[in-house]
Amino acid sequence: MINEKANFANRIHMPKYHRRRAVSRFAMGLTAVAMTFGLFWLAWILVTLFAQGIQGLMSMPVFSMDTPPPMAEGGLRNAIVGSIMISFAGLAVGTPIGILTGVYLAEFDQGGWLGRATRFMNDILLSAPSIVIGLFVFALMVQGRGFSGWAGVVALAVIVIPVVVRTTESMLLLVPNNLREAGYALGAPKYKLVSHITLKSAKAGVITGVLLAFARIAGETAPLLFTALNNQYFSTDMSQAMANLPNTIYQFAMSPYDNWHALAWAAALLITFAVLLLNIIARALSSKAH
Repeated sequence: MINEKANFANRIHMPKYHRRRAVSRFAMGLTAVAMTFGLFWLAWILVTLFAQGIQGLMSMPVFSMDTPPPMAEGGLRNAIVGSIMISFAGLAVGTPIGILTGVYLAEFDQGGWLGRATRFMNDILLSAPSIVIGLFVFALMVQGRGFSGWAGVVALAVIVIPVVVRTTESMLLLVPNNLREAGYALGAPKYKLVSHITLKSAKAGVITGVLLAFARIAGETAPLLFTALNNQYFSTDMSQAMANLPNTIYQFAMSPYDNWHALAWAAALLITFAVLLLNIIARALSSKAH
């Protein structure tokens, strides 16, 4: 009797099992197709970029000459230096603000209105299109004063801040409360607890967020188009318009000149490899943090 009941139950549940397995296989097949589709286009873009970019890097003095006039020999020295200066300055301005804000939200906020308002504004900045940020800084610093590297720095810093805030808060919230309680038990004041215990514990995650923020601003074009603009000549004066790789790519790719097209491919390859390297480092640090 018991065996008959078990066989009857199996006959009832077997069709459901086969149906669920068929649905699971169908869903896994769709996932594999979607993944293959995305990887195909990514590989195509990377191969094309590498092939065209290498030609530009090898056929022109990219690192030793400034951006040329049409149909003349030249390189990307001024754009590379300008991008490095603006990007690192934007990171230097935005990172401390983002870390301090993230520390406040994770360690000092008690659910008050200031914390809620800060998170709300941070979410808006995090999802805001970069061109809107560029227009805001244009109205704030460029209109009536002229384009400048400092305006570009402010625009990039505004992009950096919400990324660092979100990452810092998330990483600090992952720190076990046992560490905080141990610090309080030893008589550590709040500022020492934060600086010597929680921030040190979340250091790898915070650095990962900073690197990801830098990778995001490295290729931003729209904010710099409205702020730093571009400069055909070598300049380190941040109070004037400055050359940068994203706007050089935009300008040269839209031109009808072959040498400018080659330089645009070379500049795109440089930015791609820089962003790829930063993401690899961020991944490595993130794995170490976990």
